[in-house]
Amino acid sequence: MTDRLLTVAEAAEQLGTGERFIRRLIAERRIRYVKLGRPVRVPESAVTEYIEARTVEPTRRTRTRTRTRTRYGRAA
Repeated sequence: MTDRLLTVAEAAEQLGTGERFIRRLIAERRIRYVKLGRPVRVPESAVTEYIEARTVEPTRRTRTRTRTRTRYGRAA
């Protein structure tokens, strides 16, 4: 099965960014791309991988007991 090749504009739309950001990712080789002569295309799976690699999962913080003292002594 072949992967759909996106234009820079389509890849930017999927990421919700501008074309300039996608072109910078390509120039810095931070995302996979295909060069077809002069035009550049980004595989759809590369955009998905980029999103998955940079997704930060939330952590559950436990509540700490609040202090009853103020800076100068006990709270009134």
